[in-house]
Amino acid sequence: MAFFEGSTQAQMDHVVAMMRDMSTRTDPQDMVRTYRAAVAQLVKTDATMALSRRGLERPWFRITRSTRWKESINPWSEKDKLPLMRGGLLAELLYADRPTIIQDLRVDAGDPAYEYLKGYGSLYAMPLFEHGEAVNMNVALMAAKNGINEERAPVMLWMGNLFGRATANLVLADQLRKANDALDRELQAVSAIQRSLLPPTLPDVKGLRLAAHYETSARAGGDYYDLFPLSHGRLGLLIADVSGHGTPAAVMMAITHALAHSNAGTPCAASNEPAEMLTHLNERLVRSYSRGNTGFVTAFYGVFDPAAKTLRYASAGHNPPRVRRGSGTAPVVEGLEGGRDVPLGVLEGTTYREAATTLYAGDGLLLYTDGITEARSPDGEEFGTERLDQRLVSTVRTQGASVAMPEPGWTIQGVLESVTEFTRARPPEDDRTLVAGEIV
Repeated sequence: MAFFEGSTQAQMDHVVAMMRDMSTRTDPQDMVRTYRAAVAQLVKTDATMALSRRGLERPWFRITRSTRWKESINPWSEKDKLPLMRGGLLAELLYADRPTIIQDLRVDAGDPAYEYLKGYGSLYAMPLFEHGEAVNMNVALMAAKNGINEERAPVMLWMGNLFGRATANLVLADQLRKANDALDRELQAVSAIQRSLLPPTLPDVKGLRLAAHYETSARAGGDYYDLFPLSHGRLGLLIADVSGHGTPAAVMMAITHALAHSNAGTPCAASNEPAEMLTHLNERLVRSYSRGNTGFVTAFYGVFDPAAKTLRYASAGHNPPRVRRGSGTAPVVEGLEGGRDVPLGVLEGTTYREAATTLYAGDGLLLYTDGITEARSPDGEEFGTERLDQRLVSTVRTQGASVAMPEPGWTIQGVLESVTEFTRARPPEDDRTLVAGEIV
């Protein structure tokens, strides 16, 4: 083997150019091609070839590259085109798990790789290790006997193995990228299905204006809100939050949706009552879906009666909705703390309690999930209920001497703006859902 005869600086310049070029490559086949072309200018050989025993048993092997080939074969995407051989000198070298130099190469005409080895007088077999075994091997061939420079052999072995690891990492990165792309496509489909379970439009309810916001921290999430038109013009308002994130939470969200609709599908059903609704959901989840799992669902379900201007509700461990009282010049915010019991899917036989409040014209109602109040600043501080209440009060706008509540959409926009400012616009770590109402 003949080596680059230029000055040390010339060799360094060549290596730097080679490394810089390789650092831009993202395709393994492209990087191998670039590396071999650059190394060929540093180390002169008469022929080279590469072998692999990956996925094979002794004495089988594949030839993955050869300078005898007129066209290169991509060993990762065109594996079926690679020559598969059994036994012979190359098999002995590959399965020996050690480097071998043969200065007087003699090959029997019956050797499976004879056509690749004939006409050469010396050979250097360089194993490329993976998990302690020579899974691959580079072979350098010289026409003359004693053509292998044994002083440079250790450096070539070192270089080949370092490049082999770099190539393996690039292959792995490519495989991970493809796997992530496939997973992301699946999650996009899950997300689309999940969003289709949410109300397509907000119902027209006498005496109540509505707005909603739904945002997942990943492609799919565990937040859920729903609105059920009931008898006598009433409206059922449900908001829920499945523990965890991603696809498992999305699946439980879909199950909760199905159970809620099987219970609230009939406007006159007695089970539309708040406590009975949560009791129904809890029993079904415990018996059929959450047994043996660590997941749970917090939920709030209220029934708004526009005639009586009342909201009867029950809570399964959910964040207490906020009621902003709009009369006077100093609006105040109250939390609906009553009727709060254990989350759904935790304890069989739980009986949920009801509470009620009266709502007046100008009052605002906000249902939310903990992705709002538990949003964190860069310093790790939580947004909290106090800041939420402050924002709800600050969104009241003055018209002359009277105080008027904004549209529900303004309320939601104001809360989201406050959270974004507080978190310095960091991506949400949890799902964020808001349902706002205004009594008119």
